[in-house]
Amino acid sequence: MARVKGGVVSRKRRKRILKLAKGYYGSKHLLFRTAKEQVMNSYYYAYRDRRQKKRDFRKLWITRINAAARMNGLSYSQLMHGLKLAEIEVNRKMLADLAVNDAAGFTALADAAKAKLGK
Repeated sequence: MARVKGGVVSRKRRKRILKLAKGYYGSKHLLFRTAKEQVMNSYYYAYRDRRQKKRDFRKLWITRINAAARMNGLSYSQLMHGLKLAEIEVNRKMLADLAVNDAAGFTALADAAKAKLGK
């Protein structure tokens, strides 16, 4: 049987990694070993940050709701409790959108929450 060398397969594998590392700084896009390490880290960051992004957006929405609630004389927790008592089911994403784009609509919700809280 003839001897098989892995040149074609190895080159293909290395080219694939270097293509993924395109645009990286310094030797990370030139040298195979450092490129491979960086690509592995990049995959890890991408996986982790797909989950982190959801947390970041929720934090942003809560911050916006809190700011708008305080303009209406409530804290964030009081507003959310009042909305629950008033049986108004609006998620935080929609509340934050109302707070930014429709102040009158948000004020109506805040007033409903205040009424249920007895304020």
